[in-house]
Amino acid sequence: MNQFHFGAIVPTYNAGPAFAECIKALQQQTVVPDSVLVIDSSSRDHTVELARQAGFRVEIIPQKDFEHGRTRQQALELFADIEIVVYLTQDAVLADPRALETLIKCFDDDRVGTAYGRQLPRLGATPIEAHARLFNYPDRSRLKSWNDRTTLGFKAAFISNSFAAYRLKALNEVGGFPARNIVSEDTLVSARMLKAGWLNRYCAEACVYHSHHYSYVDEFRRYFDIGVFHVSQPWILEEFGAVEGEGRRFVCSEVEFLCPRHLHLLPSAVLRTLVKYCGFKCGRYEQKLPIVLKKKMTMCPSYWAKLESTRNA
Repeated sequence: MNQFHFGAIVPTYNAGPAFAECIKALQQQTVVPDSVLVIDSSSRDHTVELARQAGFRVEIIPQKDFEHGRTRQQALELFADIEIVVYLTQDAVLADPRALETLIKCFDDDRVGTAYGRQLPRLGATPIEAHARLFNYPDRSRLKSWNDRTTLGFKAAFISNSFAAYRLKALNEVGGFPARNIVSEDTLVSARMLKAGWLNRYCAEACVYHSHHYSYVDEFRRYFDIGVFHVSQPWILEEFGAVEGEGRRFVCSEVEFLCPRHLHLLPSAVLRTLVKYCGFKCGRYEQKLPIVLKKKMTMCPSYWAKLESTRNA
């Protein structure tokens, strides 16, 4: 394994008790980052205190200034002399002491521009929550290239910044993370890297525990934002294909997973699918909606507030 200089970035906001688990797992790694930067959106709990006690560097920004792409890029620019950057979310807990070492080893292949690990359902995850992780993060690793879009479609560019690493040379080559992007900054960068000739490595051997039990409202908001993303980056769907086919495969897989043991959850699963679809479609037609309504439909109200202030300037 090459000895890379690498740093880790963890965006935080009121991370809660789970953050202590994230820190502990990070400190127990066989290969530790040269530096860990926590970029915090003005938490009101003990997040900053825990990070500083762990010896991490902490940068605090106003909550209203957080944006998924811009904030990650700003954090990256605070590093010097690193070759690889690893992004984690505050609720992602590295599953074993070799998780980081295994993920970083992917970059021994000079063609790899980005790599991401497998996400396992958190302890106590619901069956619906667990299935989402098992569907999106299989137990077999895969190396994905630009040509794979013809067979994998949108999945070729799939990645998740809950546990992902980037080669700085490749990241800079495609312009870094976007300053104006509502969500899916990781997918956008991955797609740009593939188009530029870099490879995307899914590493199933590097694992974190990370999953969410979203409410129906949060599901709608999340998929509304995804719909907005696809409208803002139409070239991705043009190059990789529509996402509806992947949605159908997910639904079929979910029904098979829930039956017959969790048959009672099928109504909830069906309702969630409808909610996601409605959210996605609303996001796709966001230009026809007033900003005051979009602020209520999104998980990223600061994105729309900034857009509104820019238009009113």
